[in-house]
Amino acid sequence: MTTTVPAVFAFHEFAGVAEAVADHVVHAQNHALAKGSKDGKLSSSNNLNGEKDVSRVSSTRSVSNVSKDKKGKKEKEVRFKIALSGGSLIQVLHEGLLKRDDVQWGKWDIYFADERLVPFESDESNLGQAKRKIFDLVDVEKYGKPRVFHINEKLISDPQECADNYEKVLIKGFAGRDSVKLPMFDLLLLGCAPDGHIASLFPNFQENLREKLAWVIPVEKAPSGPSNRISLTIPVICHSHRVTFVVEGATKAPVVKTIMERPEKGLPSSIVNEGAAGRVSWFVDDDALTDVFVTKKKYKFCCDA
Repeated sequence: MTTTVPAVFAFHEFAGVAEAVADHVVHAQNHALAKGSKDGKLSSSNNLNGEKDVSRVSSTRSVSNVSKDKKGKKEKEVRFKIALSGGSLIQVLHEGLLKRDDVQWGKWDIYFADERLVPFESDESNLGQAKRKIFDLVDVEKYGKPRVFHINEKLISDPQECADNYEKVLIKGFAGRDSVKLPMFDLLLLGCAPDGHIASLFPNFQENLREKLAWVIPVEKAPSGPSNRISLTIPVICHSHRVTFVVEGATKAPVVKTIMERPEKGLPSSIVNEGAAGRVSWFVDDDALTDVFVTKKKYKFCCDA
């Protein structure tokens, strides 16, 4: 593995991380919903690292809710497709997004990078946590209601069936009647645990990091936390238009040091840094970078609310 270095934005405290991540998300939202040219390509704009970026061709990119093809037929509604993980990331989004007035919630399609196979009312459920701390607090009359795509709660006793079912949800959302190799999220947000796992992909655990074909996999007998889970795979994560890690706290510093300074160790985050090179950003507080040798960038706010 090469020493691919992602963009690392550091802040003195949690509030700074939350504010910048929210701006980063809104910028990704605006870019995804931006007006397309006649040939379907988005015009050039600044990407999330302040550099010029020309996005891919996509029939779902248009300034209006519903675009039309050359024959005047209605095409798919323009949506911002985002995937979230759980844990402290949800609190970061709670702190940063809910106070903004430029989040177009009604145009969001929200998926989950992973899920713990527990009832939704459990504090360990990513959906449950996101619902209580974010979705239930959105003023839907003012901003619209996001579409949230989650696992089937009735299948949590069977990890394989639950993973297969959620993969079908992704296929319907990203492929429809077309054939696509992998889904492409506009933005995928991840945390990183002290043990190095991202989503529900654990270091040196089973063969999960080597999965090449499936979009969603079952994770059974996980080393920590709820035993059974489902997770997006490394190819899906790396195929995202933008991948963003949000990490805070001194307890994360040792694993961040390994990720940034010893990529050859093959931690999941290091694999993503390499596989999605040029599209990966890290938002961290100073505590998470304790004794970590890495070049920090100053985040330039793009979408002040």
